[in-house]
Amino acid sequence: MAVEVPQLGDGRRRHWAKLVNEVDTTKSTGWAYIGDFVSDGGVQDLPAGGLLLVYGEKGSAQNPQPEAALYLVGADSTLTMEGRASGRAWARTLRDRAAELLRQQVDREPDLSAIESRHLAEELTRRGFQVEPPA
Repeated sequence: MAVEVPQLGDGRRRHWAKLVNEVDTTKSTGWAYIGDFVSDGGVQDLPAGGLLLVYGEKGSAQNPQPEAALYLVGADSTLTMEGRASGRAWARTLRDRAAELLRQQVDREPDLSAIESRHLAEELTRRGFQVEPPA
């Protein structure tokens, strides 16, 4: 679904976003977050229930000030902030929360009730299923 991915920090400094699907809890740096990068500062197609990590820097090139935020992608194309951190320890600060959110996703089935039947049928058709409307 189309989601507006925010951009943190100053656009002239490092900034990125990643759809996180795994967290390596043995690491305390940004390398702990495993997933695919997505472009920030615009609309991207993201899955409902996905965990999005957004990172950006502000300040000077000699003294960058990192900031990061964790978001859950809602079924209605919204983002819900689940954590925010700044400073050099941002990755470790958010790591356990990110791992907890991913564990919760595995433990429960997705709530598809907010998604219109037409959209569900279109997605199933894209995946090769034959969908019949209810009688």
